Amino acid sequence: MVRHPGRRLRRLLTWLTEPLPSPPQRLRRGPLRPDAFASPLRSVRLSANLGAALGVAMLICLVTGVLSHLIQQPPAWFAWPSRPVGLYRFTQGLHVATGLATVPLLGAKLWSVYPRLFTWPPARSIAHAAERLSVALLVAAALFQTVSGLLNIAHWYAPMPFFFTTGHYGVAWLLTGAVLIHLGVKLSLLRATWRRPAAPDGRRQVLAAAGAAAAVITVATLGQTVRPLAGISVLAPRRPGSGPQGLPVNRTAAAAGVRDLALDPEYRLTISGPDGEVSLTLGQLTAMPQHTVVLPIACVEGWSSTGTWTGVRLRDLITLAGDVPAAGEVVVDSLQAGGRYRTSVLAGPHLADDLTLLALRLAGEPLALDHGYPARLIAPNRPGVLQTKWVSRITLRETR
Repeated sequence: MVRHPGRRLRRLLTWLTEPLPSPPQRLRRGPLRPDAFASPLRSVRLSANLGAALGVAMLICLVTGVLSHLIQQPPAWFAWPSRPVGLYRFTQGLHVATGLATVPLLGAKLWSVYPRLFTWPPARSIAHAAERLSVALLVAAALFQTVSGLLNIAHWYAPMPFFFTTGHYGVAWLLTGAVLIHLGVKLSLLRATWRRPAAPDGRRQVLAAAGAAAAVITVATLGQTVRPLAGISVLAPRRPGSGPQGLPVNRTAAAAGVRDLALDPEYRLTISGPDGEVSLTLGQLTAMPQHTVVLPIACVEGWSSTGTWTGVRLRDLITLAGDVPAAGEVVVDSLQAGGRYRTSVLAGPHLADDLTLLALRLAGEPLALDHGYPARLIAPNRPGVLQTKWVSRITLRETR
């Protein structure tokens, strides 16, 4: 028997595009009425231009967000440098600033296409129904990313019954796929729209208003990353100079449950390596050669602030318990009993860099308790969640 795959494909396409029965007209009420949306400002060109601006912003958020994820959970093939020291400060600041700028762009985009969500009939064919479902997925994923991102920078996790990083990262890929599908479906329409000359009307004012709103939000929040703008960034969730010793704090010692352990006069730092273990008191750490560096704390929420840190070079501490192998890494443990970020790992350039310290002082004074007293890690070009506070143990191990 001779099979005809082309014939089967044509049958499938015919089935997918065959018109579905129209719903009863009595259901065409509310937003489904033909005159429900009468604004003359909506147009295909406006939607296309807003979509293009939103697409660029989403692409920037995707690239910088994936980069932040790789830095925090590096696969074997990924390497992140220790210099320049402010690179992560820039990329994550760009991520959050761009994400905030998408709020008015996304609102304007949804307003421009809102009537099309209520076209009649709701589904002309199975293929049309599938396209409508993909648009619903696109809208839901975009709203999820925007809202969850806003909740994260506000440190309001109660409405999220999931770990923010996992949910935000996973839905980012879902959103990317939905955007690519939508772009593939609408590509011919976009080309035809942009080839036609634009008519001067109020639609340009809508586009300009959305752009102006995005610019205002950026200026009003960017001061949490760009210090000179701090005075006018009235909407910034964090102020660079706020907090003990002039630096913001995300997690306090009381919230981490380490207050008593950190203030214990019997505190010891344990350093473990191939030559055994070494235990040092705070006094012994202070007696070692001290070095001062100027490094930023850059958090995933987008804020960053520069501090002057003084302490012992990490590589000098490690040599007390053995030589650092070429393929070695260091695990830094906190006094915290639990939590996703109670440990961090340093390897490669961060481990060898002269700027990587076990910091004991900030701005010339002993560390504030909420900044990691008695000792904390500070290393160049790393997320703040990896700058472990209240350090209790440093372990050298050889990677395989």
